[in-house]
Amino acid sequence: MTTTRKDDSSSQAEQVSDTQTVSDSYKNLHKPSSEFASRNDYLEHELQIMQPKRWRPNLPFRDYRFEFEDTIPAMAGTIGKVVMVGAIAATFAAPLGLSDAFVLENVRYELLIVAIFIILFSGFILPTANLAGTHGPLIPLIPIVVAAGGHPMAFGLLIGALGLLLAISKGGSLLARLTSKGVCGGLLLYLGFIGTISQVKKLFAWAEEIEMTHIAFIVILATILLYALLEHFKKRWLAVPLSCLIGGLTAFALGAPFEFKTAPGMPNMNPMYWWGENTGWMLGLPTLESFVVVLPFAILAVAMWSPDFLGHQVFQKISYPKRTEKVQMNIDDTMLSASVRQTFGSILGGANFTSSWGTYIVPAAIAKRPIPAGAILTALFCVIAGIWGYPMDLAIWQPVLCVALIVGVFIPLLEAGMEMTREGKTTQSAAIVVFASTLVNPAFGWSLTMLLDNLGLIGCKERSSELTHMSRWIIPLFMFVLLTSVMAMVGMLPGIPALLENFRH
Repeated sequence: MTTTRKDDSSSQAEQVSDTQTVSDSYKNLHKPSSEFASRNDYLEHELQIMQPKRWRPNLPFRDYRFEFEDTIPAMAGTIGKVVMVGAIAATFAAPLGLSDAFVLENVRYELLIVAIFIILFSGFILPTANLAGTHGPLIPLIPIVVAAGGHPMAFGLLIGALGLLLAISKGGSLLARLTSKGVCGGLLLYLGFIGTISQVKKLFAWAEEIEMTHIAFIVILATILLYALLEHFKKRWLAVPLSCLIGGLTAFALGAPFEFKTAPGMPNMNPMYWWGENTGWMLGLPTLESFVVVLPFAILAVAMWSPDFLGHQVFQKISYPKRTEKVQMNIDDTMLSASVRQTFGSILGGANFTSSWGTYIVPAAIAKRPIPAGAILTALFCVIAGIWGYPMDLAIWQPVLCVALIVGVFIPLLEAGMEMTREGKTTQSAAIVVFASTLVNPAFGWSLTMLLDNLGLIGCKERSSELTHMSRWIIPLFMFVLLTSVMAMVGMLPGIPALLENFRH
């Protein structure tokens, strides 16, 4: 994951002293790319001289600049957003008896909603907050929520409220500090491997449906060769657009059917339409009972934020050069922006349940770009996709979608996990994380292994001995008991019926 630099060019990237960075503004410290020996040195220099301001205006060209590399995470993030929101809306729509038209219109609505909060937080007042994306691990739980009588607005508002409590108390960053490299590395390995396998299976399933299985094999093989070449020439940040291009063109050339169906248009922007009894969700407003039903799931959703956010932050740290701490993702700020975005999105009628935006931050870290510039472009791309419509069809076409997620998110996570488990006594903890995550899910695996690792039963014994009682076992044990209890209540522990009758479906 590290980049080899020539001695003379690396010295250019390290010319900015800490004193100068504090005293001078980004605008004064900025140098044109022509003054650097390579594009990589220029991008690293940009990261080192940025001085993001929390809760104050951060303006383009004064505090950061737009580069061509920013379009890559923006493109990947937009594709991921269309797919993930569509998956959540469709998962709700099926048991509620809502039509495909509802799914399409709500996705368009969410693309416009998220664009506003991206610009406000990540692009303006909290430039170290990652974009508020979609909580993918919750998708399998949604049918259980609906069957138990859960209301999407109540679910979203509780996630927002609990997320705010965690952000204000700085609980996210605390849990990150208590998670060792071995646990982080194992978590990244698991997420990367499972994600890669799932996308390969989806592509082959799509190819089987159209009775052209060979297309999936050829597309994946071409993607592997392309990724290897980009790695060789140090151009891995181009993996998403080139893989999408090759995947889509190859599949179409081999006879795979594709057509644009989604015409330009605007969704209904009235929240009362979405929360009407005969329009939108057709559920009306939630009652007190609605909040009680979804409370266990909301606790679980927010508790699962920590490993998700931590994985993204760790990947960014590995990808960035030294002296870039100021521009690295802040977990608490990300939780805050995600919570606010979740609260307003649910009130407005959106189907999204938020988390850290992985399909954006991973490609951005590979491209060595800070969060705000790409965030602005992501917001622009989301608005264009939502109103124009046609890009949504292309984004969800399997040859484009699957390869974009594989090379843009999951393979880089695998590489980062391997990088973190190369040194020290990290392999034990990494293996246990993968083992425990396979048993239940990544949140269970993370909480159990963090407890075992901090107790000194596995991993680095010296690290464990240096921890306080609160850090060694009280907080890790509380997180493990909390997560396991909630999972037991809603029936997420394999082979064990849900403790609450409402969730026994």
